[in-house]
Amino acid sequence: MKDIIQLGELKIEVTRKDIKNVHLSVHPPDGRVSLSAPLNTRLEVARAYAISKLSWIRLQQEKLAKQPREKPREFVKRESHYVWGRRYLLNVVHTDGKQQVTLDHKKINLFVKLGSNKSKREEVFYEWQKKQLHEYVLETVAKWEPILGIKANAYFLQRMKTKWGSCNHKSRNIRLNTELVKKPKDLIEYVIVHELAHLIVPVHNEKFIAILDKFYPNWREARMELNELPLGHVDWK
Repeated sequence: MKDIIQLGELKIEVTRKDIKNVHLSVHPPDGRVSLSAPLNTRLEVARAYAISKLSWIRLQQEKLAKQPREKPREFVKRESHYVWGRRYLLNVVHTDGKQQVTLDHKKINLFVKLGSNKSKREEVFYEWQKKQLHEYVLETVAKWEPILGIKANAYFLQRMKTKWGSCNHKSRNIRLNTELVKKPKDLIEYVIVHELAHLIVPVHNEKFIAILDKFYPNWREARMELNELPLGHVDWK
């Protein structure tokens, strides 16, 4: 069960784990704050630590608030969309045949039925995105499992509000944010390696950092670049 530290309007979720040090995180896109602490940490100690880091928390939340965000997409002609970090213009084509998406040098062609509404156009486009990401993830997981000496039970692609990925150490499943299809492939690879490494070490401790340093030494640069890219627009209501 998680505890909550309330500092004025700031709410911090506290989770106790089998770790040595306290870890404070400010999560995109909305600046949610979490604190992971060793198992025997008293709530008063965690609260004092959070208070000492208030200025840092505010700074990270300000950075997230200023981070570029995509405008809501309407899925109409000449609208900008990103795939693998590259910008393409959307070309909407009405068809009596299969509803699908194709990619050429500068355009994404969206084939839909005449009269299709925004919701349907988005559905066709999203399923295509998931297929592209699935193919890349499949080959990348197959590449990294033998390097890390581990085996994932399964992976899942889904819309995620605050994370690029997650790992369930017990079930040995990883989950990846479908927004990743918009990002450069090397940054997606970093997220995959990060989550696979959690199958070895489930928490962000020194041992986990050592694994990333050994197998993916530029992970810090990749994380920074990924978190500076525009956030996707998703209506979570």
